[in-house]
Amino acid sequence: MFVNTLDVLPQQEELKTPDDLRRWLVDRGLLERGAKVTPQDFRRALEVREALRHLLAANVNGGADAGALRALNGAAERAELIVRFDRNGRAELNPCARGVDAAIGRILSAAYAAMINGTWQRLKACSDDRCVWAFYDQSKNRSSRWCSMAVCGNRHKARKHRQTKTAP
Repeated sequence: MFVNTLDVLPQQEELKTPDDLRRWLVDRGLLERGAKVTPQDFRRALEVREALRHLLAANVNGGADAGALRALNGAAERAELIVRFDRNGRAELNPCARGVDAAIGRILSAAYAAMINGTWQRLKACSDDRCVWAFYDQSKNRSSRWCSMAVCGNRHKARKHRQTKTAP
């Protein structure tokens, strides 16, 4: 998952350079082999990653971040996303752009498809501000807030317990 290329706990960045991004995109069939990734492409891709994470956080906390929406709308424009119909007559979004803009467009198309098919609401970012790992909420009532109840959820409960113990 693109948003999980940064693991906040512990701080592990999978995409440290434009070449790391190129390799990641090529390995997933999102970018043609031999395509160039400029430092500007790299910065925009990381901006899209964080904007998507903000949207996933909105699935927990509500309210989409205006800056994230601007970043995603800009990326969608650069990707020149259009509706195409496959051999079975199903509509899908496809980028007309080339290179990294097209690769990012494919990622945005996947997000759009998840929104249409109803799975997007189950994709969330962990409520622990120190974690924000993206996860799929498998709970029956779609109420999960943490990527792991045993780790982040437990830390939250322990913090809350300590706060109530120390409160006057």
